[in-house]
Amino acid sequence: VRLREVGGGSAQAGDSLRLSCETSSFFDSSRCVAWFRQAPGLDREWVASSYPGGPAEYFSESNEGRFTISADNAKKTVDLQILSVKPEDSGSYFCAAGPGCSWSPNDYKYWGQGTQVTVSS
Repeated sequence: VRLREVGGGSAQAGDSLRLSCETSSFFDSSRCVAWFRQAPGLDREWVASSYPGGPAEYFSESNEGRFTISADNAKKTVDLQILSVKPEDSGSYFCAAGPGCSWSPNDYKYWGQGTQVTVSS
């Protein structure tokens, strides 16, 4: 299973940003794809997760409202959109995949290499 994050880069506070996770063979409504963020010197933080094409979506409490997660069946991607980005959204964003949705990075077996997001004020 290979995961690859696409998108990221630099943004100004208030912009919208869209990250895509290319899931290839892992795209399945019975398996979970999640997004994590890691700022320098901090632990990897769960952002959101979903079962591709399924009805359930999960967000960490601090991220609910500005973050949306959606699946593109044709492209087999799971996308994370961030509305009105803030400097504290900066960090490396990773997508991960596993058998079930969880907030813990230890529960995900497959990881992408990450993509950097830098938000300036």
